[in-house]
Amino acid sequence: MVVGRIGKPHGIKGEVSVEPRTDEPDRRFADGAVLRSENKRPGAPGPAHLTVAGTRWHSGRLLVRFAEVADRNAAEEARGTILSIDVDPDERPEDPEEFYDHQLVGLAVETTDGRPVGVLREIVHGTAQDLLVITADGPDVLVPFVSELVPEVDIAGGRIVVVDQPGLLSDLDTQTD
Repeated sequence: MVVGRIGKPHGIKGEVSVEPRTDEPDRRFADGAVLRSENKRPGAPGPAHLTVAGTRWHSGRLLVRFAEVADRNAAEEARGTILSIDVDPDERPEDPEEFYDHQLVGLAVETTDGRPVGVLREIVHGTAQDLLVITADGPDVLVPFVSELVPEVDIAGGRIVVVDQPGLLSDLDTQTD
């Protein structure tokens, strides 16, 4: 499960800003936590795992020191690294209205009237809201992951229910006067 992305270096001692992609940053970035690092830049060096040596909040940003990142040069090399953890498949978020991506990817997606739409391929985590990427017949469909459009997530039943809106799943009404 992805928990963050390393941003810009902060200072000269290897501290970096981290864009959290978890609702539990204090838990996921606790001192001693070992995170898998997936550097997306081709050929970029870096350890396979990073150990949290310390964290603090500064001007609304999470700053993290990793044991393996000793100075500003190493911090610059780590920029863009995706941080993830292994999660027990049975682990659930505390809030019943929240879900981990791995719980949802692969679920069937249908409309409120039972019409099949496709299968959830991935969840794109945006700054304003998350988007469900649904693979269907034809191009992928993007649905904002908000309760007004996604009223039901039934993990046990293996399905996600979405509200069909003109222009979202069905064609817009193209009648003209």
